Amino acid sequence: MQSRYNLLQEKKKRKWPYIVSGTVAGLLIGITVVWVAMNDWNIDKSIEELRNLTEVKQTVEEDGTGESIIEEPIAEEPVQEIPVKEEPVVEEVDMSGAKGYVGHEILPEEPTVKEGIVIASKKYPLPSTYAPGESKEARAAFQEMAAEATLSGYELIAFSTYRSFDYQTQLYDRYVTNDGQEAADRYSARPGYSEHQTGLAFDIGEQHFEQHFARESFGETEAGKWVAANAHKYGFIMRYPNGAEKITGYMYEPWHFRYIGEELALKVYEANVTLEEFLDL
Repeated sequence: MQSRYNLLQEKKKRKWPYIVSGTVAGLLIGITVVWVAMNDWNIDKSIEELRNLTEVKQTVEEDGTGESIIEEPIAEEPVQEIPVKEEPVVEEVDMSGAKGYVGHEILPEEPTVKEGIVIASKKYPLPSTYAPGESKEARAAFQEMAAEATLSGYELIAFSTYRSFDYQTQLYDRYVTNDGQEAADRYSARPGYSEHQTGLAFDIGEQHFEQHFARESFGETEAGKWVAANAHKYGFIMRYPNGAEKITGYMYEPWHFRYIGEELALKVYEANVTLEEFLDL
């Protein structure tokens, strides 16, 4: 009969193969898990590479060149600031008063003619010897206008037309004596600079209403309004309109009309500008 000790030893001997087998099996399982994990990573990597290759293939097919295209990130070019072009500053020309004569103090030997129009202004004076007398063409046009005005009840009169160089000298000197040169230069031309010397300027008023002769009030009379609205039909323009003193050099003169011919007068009237602006003088 075996002793208890011998039985215990025999049981231990029987358990040992199972322990070894279990340990080996555990090691095998661990190795298997590690191997599977590594293979899963390789599979994922392979799938990602395959996906990239597929996208490249599609790009090649869409391009149609048959060549592999590797799209690289496009480097953004720096935005260049376009310099703002500064417009040249145009200084306003002020021809009013004595300022308009600056730089034009010497009388020329020949008159300035532009588009067939004799020019007389502070910038473009006339020779002292220029003496054409009153224009017959301008007089005929005025007579036609005056006849038309009578149908509306206005009796027009041209109370001042041609003035010689000498006569303009007398007038200007008188105005300077009475009002001073600064004031005179606003409403009276110095000798050689007057439109009246061309024989084409007509100072117009209404018969029996002499109180409005050579006054701004003429522009407020019914006769003055009629002339302003109809003079261009007969070749005349209001030479010094209201608000244009810096351009023309003279204050508002609703009585002073200049003959330039029917065609040009119509254009200037419709443009609603001064003769300086229309002819770019």
